Amino acid sequence: MGGHQRSRSASASSTATRSDITELDFAAGDLDCPFGNVDALGPVELRETAYEIFFMSCRSSGVAASRGGGGGGAAEVEVSSPVAGGGARGGGAGGGGVMGSRVKKALGLRPRRLSSGAQPMMARTLSQTSGPGSPGRARRPMTSAEIMRQQMRVTDQSDARLRRTLMRTVVGQVGRRAETIVLPLELLRQLKPAEFADAEEYHQWQFRQIKLLEAGLILHPSLPLDRLHSAVLRFREVMRATEIRAIDTGKNSEVMRALTSAVHALSWRSGVPGAAVEASHWADGYPLNVLLYCSLLQTIFDLREFTVVLDEVDELLELIKKTWPTLGINRAVHNVCFAWVFFQQYVITGQVEPDLAAAALTVLVDVAADAKQGSRDPVYAKVLLSALGGMQEWSEKRLLDYHDSYEKGIGGAATEGMEILLSLALATCKIIADREGAGDGNFAGDRVDYYISVIIDRDNDPGSVLMQLARDTEQLAMFERRSFSPVLRRWHPAPVAVAAVTLHGCFGVVLRQYLAKVTILTEELVRVLHSASRLEKALAQMTAEDAADCDDGRAKAVVGDMEPFEVDSVVMGLLKAWMDDKLGLAKDCLVRARDTESWIPKSKEEPFAGSGMELMRLARFTIDEFSEIPASAKEEVVHDLVDGLEAIFQDYISFVASCGSKQSYLPPLPPLTRCNQDSGFFRLWKKAALPTCQAPEVIPRGGGGGSHIPRPSISRGTQRLYVRLNTLHYVLTHVQALDGSLSSSSSSAHFDRARAAAQSSISTVAEVAAHRLVFLDSRHSLYQGLYARGVGDARIRPALRLLKQNLSFLVSVLADRAQPVAAREVMRAAFEAFLMVLLAGGNERSFARADHAAVEEDFRSLKRAFCTCGEGLVPEEVVAREAEAAEAVVDLMARSTDCLIDAFGVATCESIGAGGGGKEDDDGYGGATPLPPTTRKWDPADPNTILRVLCHRDDEAANQFLKRTFQLARRR
Repeated sequence: MGGHQRSRSASASSTATRSDITELDFAAGDLDCPFGNVDALGPVELRETAYEIFFMSCRSSGVAASRGGGGGGAAEVEVSSPVAGGGARGGGAGGGGVMGSRVKKALGLRPRRLSSGAQPMMARTLSQTSGPGSPGRARRPMTSAEIMRQQMRVTDQSDARLRRTLMRTVVGQVGRRAETIVLPLELLRQLKPAEFADAEEYHQWQFRQIKLLEAGLILHPSLPLDRLHSAVLRFREVMRATEIRAIDTGKNSEVMRALTSAVHALSWRSGVPGAAVEASHWADGYPLNVLLYCSLLQTIFDLREFTVVLDEVDELLELIKKTWPTLGINRAVHNVCFAWVFFQQYVITGQVEPDLAAAALTVLVDVAADAKQGSRDPVYAKVLLSALGGMQEWSEKRLLDYHDSYEKGIGGAATEGMEILLSLALATCKIIADREGAGDGNFAGDRVDYYISVIIDRDNDPGSVLMQLARDTEQLAMFERRSFSPVLRRWHPAPVAVAAVTLHGCFGVVLRQYLAKVTILTEELVRVLHSASRLEKALAQMTAEDAADCDDGRAKAVVGDMEPFEVDSVVMGLLKAWMDDKLGLAKDCLVRARDTESWIPKSKEEPFAGSGMELMRLARFTIDEFSEIPASAKEEVVHDLVDGLEAIFQDYISFVASCGSKQSYLPPLPPLTRCNQDSGFFRLWKKAALPTCQAPEVIPRGGGGGSHIPRPSISRGTQRLYVRLNTLHYVLTHVQALDGSLSSSSSSAHFDRARAAAQSSISTVAEVAAHRLVFLDSRHSLYQGLYARGVGDARIRPALRLLKQNLSFLVSVLADRAQPVAAREVMRAAFEAFLMVLLAGGNERSFARADHAAVEEDFRSLKRAFCTCGEGLVPEEVVAREAEAAEAVVDLMARSTDCLIDAFGVATCESIGAGGGGKEDDDGYGGATPLPPTTRKWDPADPNTILRVLCHRDDEAANQFLKRTFQLARRR
């Protein structure tokens, strides 16, 4: 692997890597992965893990690429631009040739041809990616390992971390083989949180390594494993701890020691008891090893032209081969995987490049030779049969309907595409058949015969045949009546009736056989039934006319033998069966939602619960399919369908709204007491000695003082409540749309009960979420912090800053339709908390008459925060209306104590005169005069509200009145 020119390689810097390249998945081309999947790891995680194993394997053998001059040294594989000339393998005179590739030549893949003076799309040297800061820097060609890193889309940060880990791991251990290293464990040991952007990124990375270990050691081990093994149980404990938060991986960490012990016990096992173990087994179990290996093989395809194979494929494959010991791959398994990735690339790129299919066929020749060796390795058998089975299934699915598949010439000319498909299908079938001992004789001819016979059978559409049969039967009956019945009437009184009944019965037999295989009402079925109904009416009319002209009883008996087709009942039965099936799917969705819904939004663009989206998608599909059913009888079942869907909608809405009530977040009212009247010296001492309790100030990450913006205090539980609110609005919107779809064909409205339930639940959930936000998440800044230890020391400004951040956060996570009701309920809860501070603030709060101006100013600021929230989310008139009760209570604070005492007496007399007495829920304070009942409906005319203002009034007159009238205890 000497120096050579690179013709189509990725950029040397991760900043040049195309971040917008989407993952090529198996959904394209209707192709499924034949090897299954690893539930804990997705395609991106598999690719990152594959690169880590690749890098470790190369590093251990001295081939890892090194930037900045250190590292692999002479063992590096250098690649330079193909247009640089000189020194390139296969280069022509003048330096314009393109290097040759032994692998591409063997596979029949053409080298990429470049126009004169043009640079390959992916050709890069390090000088091109080193940035403008080093214009005079010499151009250093990229190494094959660097090309590999770019092909696998590995970031600079990840690559640097990997390099540091392996440097620390192999220091002092020269010659340590890659297969003896459990890489995820070494990464966990060596990398610390400081090497990541933030704690969350480190936690996600750490949990990925744990999931990888679980997949390789427990879920897909290469050797049989008892799931109750003590090491498995220890590993599970560590995994549960890691799922919650990042674990300490230091040398003295008990958790890390437990993890290391469990991993060593599971990875260093032998299939033969007592035998020495020379390599760890953590990534060589099926299908994990094959999925990782296929991720590596996928890098031979150009990232910018998915149908092109890189000219550096020879060097890349040599490097990939170094991962075989770690992944448990051998030459036979490699050949199967190599054939599969070419076939997969041919399919998912739209079958536009026949060379890819030809390359797969070439590799299949080696696969066939390996299969004839008769290896009984169970892993090889699984890989072989899975890959070949996937190719065969995809190919034969199109061959069994090749008229439709190649009507438009898929993959180029129809004959070329079909020839490729036949070659693939026959090659894979032959290998499987030879392995099973069934590949003798004219195998290819028999398979092609099968494809042709199936397509002929499929062309004979039973619906079309039946409709033609109905027309032919009617013509035969007419011909019978016109030609033969006059002759036969000499010996039978009703020959036309006999012929009609006989033909009716024969057609009925065929019709019932057809209906026995039908499970859904389709347009074709409707046409068949229409033809049958037309035939039945024609035959019945002929029978009735013939029997009417005959007085013989035999004629009437013949008429009675005609058994109706009962087309309407067939249609109704199929409609009801269809409806039951669709409602069953919706009910299953509801059951899944109750069992698994976690109230985590699908995405920022779709902030709704996945179960709500799935249910509405099923409902929309059901209504659309119902509207396309061409049958008049569906009007009779539309109400049953609507009632069934509405019941499911109501159950789901009730499930979404089952989140408790606001009372569970309202703090209990403290007992009523009277303010202490301390001396002036004692007040000054207490103020100096006791710290003020106010809204907590959040220190910015950068440190330093000055003004800053606090972070939102919305907890995860509150966020999930707002996901519920979004989901209810989503359901309501889609229910209204469904109603519109049905109402277009019917004048009556539908889903009224579901709409009413959704609207009611929206108000309930918004109210609960608002009270949780205000009284739980923001309790330190508002209910517990405002005016504690004195009005002057704990004003509302810090609480307002936090409130505005919370409102901004809500606007960002709530759907547009959900924002107004959510903001309105937060406003109501905030006003309620403000009033509770004034009227039920406990021993921490007391107010003087002089505090009224400050309190009034704070409340105006609170109102202003909601008037300016969003773009008119809460109209000013709504804010003014909701604030009336609080403003009236604040006005009470401006009155003198004597005025308050007089107002209390008047309010008490009015409540007694109106029969407002009742059992006192504040009993237990003692005193001759009973306390007025507490309703929590604060009002300036309510005696309990006025009494609470007096209890918080810090003056002698209020103190003496409360002591004399109610014998209330003093605050402690």
